[in-house]
Amino acid sequence: MTHAPDHAPAGPAASPYGTLPAAPRPAVRKPLSLPRLREMHAQGEKITMLTAYDATFAAVADAAGVECILVGDSLGMVCQGLSSTVGVTLESMRHHTDCVARGLRRAQATAWLIGDLPFGSYHESKEQALRSAVVLMQAGAHMVKLEGGGWTTDTVRFLVERGIPVCAHLGLTPQTVHALGGYRVQGRGDEAAAALTSQAHALQDAGASMLVLEMVPAALSAALTKELTHCPTIGIGAGAGTAGQVLVLHDMLGMNLGRMPKFVHNFMAEAHSVQGAMQAYVRAVKEGRFPVDALHAW
Repeated sequence: MTHAPDHAPAGPAASPYGTLPAAPRPAVRKPLSLPRLREMHAQGEKITMLTAYDATFAAVADAAGVECILVGDSLGMVCQGLSSTVGVTLESMRHHTDCVARGLRRAQATAWLIGDLPFGSYHESKEQALRSAVVLMQAGAHMVKLEGGGWTTDTVRFLVERGIPVCAHLGLTPQTVHALGGYRVQGRGDEAAAALTSQAHALQDAGASMLVLEMVPAALSAALTKELTHCPTIGIGAGAGTAGQVLVLHDMLGMNLGRMPKFVHNFMAEAHSVQGAMQAYVRAVKEGRFPVDALHAW
């Protein structure tokens, strides 16, 4: 005769120091892929992206439904206390990409992971760019991002031909903030708009699979989004007309230590948890409630 135990079986042991559990729960969605992102773009579904720099926040963002996680070189400012992204090294980017990738693997592992190529890691030659991209891909990135147009077109083509997905970045490019004269809106005026448009088309033709538009006038961003039929635009301070949105994690959680940029909304203010804030961000982007051009764009 068997007897019921005096106590119910114990659940999984608690993890110390807030570490992620070893046995992840089943994923609630299929892993994101380039074909899936292209399908979303074709169907007009907004793409959501947030930065993350460590395992825990990456796992929370994944569980919240964020489709793309960017290990941005913004980590130099929000994590390392630098005054710009220029001082971020490739080794720092490798380390944080590895941390984020491990966090995703310990959780649902469904988000598309993008690693920033930092200043100086792709400027010397296409071959240098390839070596740097390999470092981030081997750390777990699915795609690399680089800044600028014109001279970067050949580099993008070189990487794409070798099987490395590339996200381009135009407008305000923080790695060249000193050359731009500060954090200023880019693409204003007919000449500047024409140059940015030409660069965007060249990057799409070179094989870029995504294009971040940062602090670009909303009307120009919306026009480019319609023109770039197979390269979805991801806006930050670029209005509501882009194919998707990205924000720096610390900004959207209201943790900016300086003045909050115009294009940011503090989603933590109305949420009860970090995951709740991320879910609110995803819903707002998907439903077209964020950003609002009159408040968050130029």
